[in-house]
Amino acid sequence: MIPFDLNHPPPADHAWTRRQFFSRSATGIGAAALASLLQPPGWGAAMQPTRLGRPHFAPKAKRVIYLFMHGGPSQLDLFDYKPELLRRHGQELPDSVRGTQRLTGMTSGQKTFPVTASAFKFARHGKSGAWVSELLPHTAGIVDELCFIRSLNTEAINHDPAVTLLQTGHQQPGRPSFGAWTSYGLGSENKNLPAFVVLTSRGSAARPADPLYARLWGSGFLPSNHQGVSFRSSGDPVLYLSNPPGLDAAARRDQLDTMGDLNRHQLDRQIDPEIETRIAQYEMAFRMQTSVPGLTDLSTESAATFEAYGPQARVPGTFAANCLLARRLAERDVRFIQLYHRGWDQHYNLPSDLRLQAEDIDRAGAALVRDLKQRGLLDETLVIWGGEFGRTTYSQGKLEATNYGRDHHGRCFTLWLAGGGIKPGVSYGETDEFSYNVVRDPVHVHDLNATLLHLLGLDHLRLTYRFQGRDFRLTDVHGKVVEGILA
Repeated sequence: MIPFDLNHPPPADHAWTRRQFFSRSATGIGAAALASLLQPPGWGAAMQPTRLGRPHFAPKAKRVIYLFMHGGPSQLDLFDYKPELLRRHGQELPDSVRGTQRLTGMTSGQKTFPVTASAFKFARHGKSGAWVSELLPHTAGIVDELCFIRSLNTEAINHDPAVTLLQTGHQQPGRPSFGAWTSYGLGSENKNLPAFVVLTSRGSAARPADPLYARLWGSGFLPSNHQGVSFRSSGDPVLYLSNPPGLDAAARRDQLDTMGDLNRHQLDRQIDPEIETRIAQYEMAFRMQTSVPGLTDLSTESAATFEAYGPQARVPGTFAANCLLARRLAERDVRFIQLYHRGWDQHYNLPSDLRLQAEDIDRAGAALVRDLKQRGLLDETLVIWGGEFGRTTYSQGKLEATNYGRDHHGRCFTLWLAGGGIKPGVSYGETDEFSYNVVRDPVHVHDLNATLLHLLGLDHLRLTYRFQGRDFRLTDVHGKVVEGILA
């Protein structure tokens, strides 16, 4: 009997044992099933398996644009107006409010926790009467399109665990990102572009210690074709998009065909589903050589469009340019578009730094919502704006007359949603007079993710993937749909 090593199987001309036959047959069926997930119909006779990724029920949204403010924007200075703080400004935060909350190492040693009112003015806007800070005048103009969740909460108190929890369902790395789950669950509607695209921009107040890890848009244990594809602001929009010098498109096609034959031969020997994924990714990369340059060429956009998004929309890699690119991706039916804007970690110099960050994103974010609506895309596009947590009511360090900072705060923070089946012009949830604790309609990050999946037609309890003997899902073992914000 020939020993059988799964990593180094015997050549095809060797006789199989009974165990080898059944193990290879079973995984071969699995590989065929995986291939049907990887490749949508209509790719040509050689690549036409039926796609299994379909919604569980009729979706409200076909795609997502996620505007992620990395670092934790201050709800107190942007959306959660608390006039009582003006009266209590400088006073000690009552112990009854803070309770036994776990603090970060940056403020746990403070001897005093002075209540800190916002330095910015607030006003009501729109028919909904939503409170918005003076820092966001353009966002204030679209409040009747938005749903504010003011009672979002998380257990995580540091950036990496908080972002990882919000975007993968667990504080520890290793699980698939939201975009990867969406790609896995629904597949792609554009065979020439990835289902999941990532765009990053650096804020005007960003500091060097502002890490953003590629695993946040990774596929975890899902097949690797579901990971996000990061676009760049200079050079090739996607790494290795251009052919090397001296290699034309015909030669590249011949090279891929040969490589595909070799990979399929290896697949027959090893029955490794990731090989099938690799074949599909090479084919996608080849088609992107044609589709991506046209996508990223903004010269066809009108002067009025650039005026709406602001002058920074003409500067590649800025938040404004990425918002405009996000709309173009939505027009091309890209399933999940993730924008990361860095620099929202205001532990000090908040009044000056937050103003810079708000100027980066306010005009373009509002223009994106208006642009989608004008083009008839907003109803089927779910737009999300928010960060990984909020900021503390008390000042970090010394409270000065014109300056203060705020530490991380996960007990309550604000996020807004628009389009894609969301009830517009409403505010959901309520915090106490300090914006420190949720007092009505709490929404945990698992509840948020369950709701977002629901809008995409996916049941968060049924969207699972078996890995190492366990069925995993985005919401872990938690989460409920927030019915109150659904249109």
